[in-house]
Formats: sequence, structure tokens, C-alpha cells
Amino acid sequence: MNARRDIAAGIRAVLPAVLAAAPFGLLFGALAVDNDFTVGETVLMSASIFAGASQMVGIDLFGDKIAPWLIVLSIFAVNFRHVLYSAVIGRQMRAWSALQRYVAFFFLVDPQFAESEKRVESGRPLTFAWYMAGGLTFYTTWIVEGWLGASFGKMVDNPAAYGVDFLLPIYFLGLVMGFRRRANWLPVVAASAVGSIIAYVLVGSPWHVSIGALCGVAVAAVIGAKPAGEAVE
Repeated sequence: MNARRDIAAGIRAVLPAVLAAAPFGLLFGALAVDNDFTVGETVLMSASIFAGASQMVGIDLFGDKIAPWLIVLSIFAVNFRHVLYSAVIGRQMRAWSALQRYVAFFFLVDPQFAESEKRVESGRPLTFAWYMAGGLTFYTTWIVEGWLGASFGKMVDNPAAYGVDFLLPIYFLGLVMGFRRRANWLPVVAASAVGSIIAYVLVGSPWHVSIGALCGVAVAAVIGAKPAGEAVE
């Protein structure tokens, strides 16, 4: 019974993310075929990379015929934050088997991390059943959305012009705001934002994503290293 409850709760937790990501997944599929990907290649990319921003970067770079190693490095730069996610959430997976952890980390996308953190913060255990129910739901719908976008995207002229992809950044902003009650939230977020903006101007995309994340981590480390009781301005 507990496993069934966890599965149902995991699916419910990820549904807002599924709805928010749907336009983005459809847009990716449409843009992929517009950049000469086949439907099969589009679905394979969604199934193997499973990261919207990295997939968008990938189709742009593939279209420019850039060296494969540079494409891999660029996608790693965009996805570097997932290394930080695994370091944080991995502490809640100590009771899981090694195989369970390896499988779980593949599904550790932004909404999954945020929902897992909220569950732990509420005092409920992070079970494998709960985690995988949400992860597989998001993964399956993401692949289907890419397939639909690739299959019917040619019917829409210039799909990027509709701007429906703005829903996902808004959802991510909501995730960030959900942690606003945590100690030192503001300086960490501010450092990430400023670092990302400066990096975008000086270095460019996609490196600004990882640089912004590292700025936030650096500020969090400095604040955390202060002796207990010392005020933080």
C-alpha cells in the first residue's frame, strides 16, 4: 500500500512540470525536423539526452556542422548543474542500491530535483517508488511531445515565432521561488543571476548556465563556511 501511495504521489508531484514542459517539448520536435532531423533522430535525442535546453543547443550546433567534441562539451556545460543536483540529492539515496542510484540520476532533471527537495523538506522519505513514478512520467511524456512536434511540426510555419517556450522558464522561476524561505536564498540566487548575466555577455551561451551555477555555489560555500553565530550581511 505504501508503494502504491508513493507511486500516485510521485505522478501527482510531476504533473505541473509535465504541463509546463509540453509546449517546450513540442517546440523542440518541430525545430528539430526544421533543422533536417528525422522523426526517429528527434525521438532518439529526447530519449538519450533528456534535457530540453541541451537538446535545443544540440540542434543548433548540429546545423552548424561543428566538431562533435565541441557539441558534447557544450551540452556538458549546459547540464553541469546536474552534477550539483546529484551531490545534493544523493545524500537522500544512501539506503538505495547502487543500481537504483545510477538509474535515478538519469532522471534527475530540474523538476525532479525540485520536487525531491520539497518532499525531503516536508519530512517525507525519498523512496525509489515515488522518485521513479515521477521520473518515468516526465520522461515518457517528454519523448511523446518530441515525437508529436517532429511529426506535425512541418504543418506550422516558424514554430519558434509563437513563443510558447516561455512557459518553461516561468515554471523554473516558480521552482526557484519555492525555496525562497531557505536561509541565504537571496544572496545565492542573486550571485547566480549576476554571474550568469555577466558570463552571457562576456563568454556567451551555453557557458553562462554553468558559470552562473558555480557563482551561486561559491557564495553558498562562503556563507556556509562562516562560524556559527556570525552575521552575514
